[in-house]
Amino acid sequence: MSGAASGPQRILVADDKENLRRLLARVLEGAFEVEEAEDGARALALVATRPYDVVVTDIRMPGADGFELLAAVKARAPATEVVMMTGYATVADAVRAMKQGAFDYLEKPFDPDAALAVITRAAEHKRIADASRRAAAPGAADAFHALVGGSPRMRDAYALLEKAAGVDATVLLLGETGTGKELAARAIHYHSARRERRFVPVNCGALPGELVESELFGHARGAFTGAATARAGLFEEARGGTIFLDEVGELPLPAQVKLNRVLQEKEIRRVGDTTRSRWTSGWWRRPTASSGRR
Repeated sequence: MSGAASGPQRILVADDKENLRRLLARVLEGAFEVEEAEDGARALALVATRPYDVVVTDIRMPGADGFELLAAVKARAPATEVVMMTGYATVADAVRAMKQGAFDYLEKPFDPDAALAVITRAAEHKRIADASRRAAAPGAADAFHALVGGSPRMRDAYALLEKAAGVDATVLLLGETGTGKELAARAIHYHSARRERRFVPVNCGALPGELVESELFGHARGAFTGAATARAGLFEEARGGTIFLDEVGELPLPAQVKLNRVLQEKEIRRVGDTTRSRWTSGWWRRPTASSGRR
């Protein structure tokens, strides 16, 4: 379900409210090729037969809800980006959408310019992913794990990434949106000793502010209302592998302070827990009286 290699990218807007579909179509026209679906059933039929770069869908629709559509899109074409829309804006819905592979979400009523910015970012992410897959195809020249180019500067960049892959250290990647920071992070991961473990990308700007620490570090049972069981965070999911924190500057300042300590001390503490856990790129375990660093 990937879009064409050239020409405007294709966007599907699925919502049972005609006025909202038309508003988004007007906002996106000129930059994208836009199609509309008036309910979930129609949207499912379209994504089953046509390629899209981005699907923008309401969560609550007749015929099939947005989560069903999200699952169908990701099953057919994982690279297609999905932006969820909700007029209810519950934190649970937002977290569920991101965990199931949504790129981002929009809260209704939304500002048209803000909606255009989110959808444009999703489309750009899809375009870069498509370019990476083409570059990584057999016979692609001048590529370094999906990064493209054979100029002296690109070869210097490849050498630097390869050097970073050989050490166990935190790496800071700088660049404007769309310059390929995630591709560079993946290249480091897949050239490192951690290549057989998980690569966990995190869009920090899309994490709900009130749940940032819980999502990153996990939480203990009873840490807050609704925390019926203990849950591991994204750092624990990446144990032994690599965690990529995209747009880390979008995190709330208190979370940035705690994240800085994690990166310095290689320890985390779940929200509501009193025990610190040792975390490194190579191993993970709860400390005990007899445990030593290895």
